[in-house]
Amino acid sequence: MPRFEPHPERRPVLVAGASSGIGAATAVRLAGLGHPVALGARRVAQCRELAEKIRADGGTATAIRLDVTEQDSVEEFVATAEREHGPAEILVSGAGDIEFGRIQDMAPDRFLAQVQVHLVGAHRLVHTVLPGMLERQRGDLVLISSDCAEIPRPHNGAYNAAKTGLEAFGHQLRMELEGTGIRASLVRPGPTVTGMGMNASPESVGPLLESWMAWGFARHPYMLKPEHLADAVATVVSVPRGAHMVLVEVQPEAPLKPRAEGGA
Repeated sequence: MPRFEPHPERRPVLVAGASSGIGAATAVRLAGLGHPVALGARRVAQCRELAEKIRADGGTATAIRLDVTEQDSVEEFVATAEREHGPAEILVSGAGDIEFGRIQDMAPDRFLAQVQVHLVGAHRLVHTVLPGMLERQRGDLVLISSDCAEIPRPHNGAYNAAKTGLEAFGHQLRMELEGTGIRASLVRPGPTVTGMGMNASPESVGPLLESWMAWGFARHPYMLKPEHLADAVATVVSVPRGAHMVLVEVQPEAPLKPRAEGGA
């Protein structure tokens, strides 16, 4: 007999932060694998448009308003999604934004807002979804982190601290869930082209880029697409039971260097 019952072919998915970027691409990718997807974000109009596209392509999707900084909103999101699609098998926690600036210049309430979204918001989702997964003894919890968690970058305000906390949260969660049948995984993106931080002013972006270059963070100009991270999430949750991809870091491949004259 196998050590674990296999995953169901149809696995209801909750995606937080599904209105754009990595969350939207992940929702499309998982729906393409045949899983019903609940799209959650504050920008519910964008989620509705994406849900219509997924349904037009033959998938199953529902758009539901979600604000991860509000517990009532999280509970309503999960309850509505499970009424529509059944008990959640996969949670992708990717809601978030970034506000650039130096730590000493960021007002405490703005600092806290970043932590609320990236870290506390993830906890609210896990806290709400986990009891059902524990009862069924299976499920995938996927936390979208950042390579800033491993190597902080200057002028990222509270984002570094929030993502570092998220990774500690994820590692602790994995240890505490050992033997329950639930896999807690981290997907760690490198530089990615998304809408996050695109409303930043030139006055904040200029010093940021200068400091990144000074500290050696700008090795090349290539960046990931959201679809690259969606592929990573799909890989993590598609691994058959019995194996657990704990941490997957995705970085953009550097541009090809010119071949040396006379080289192969």
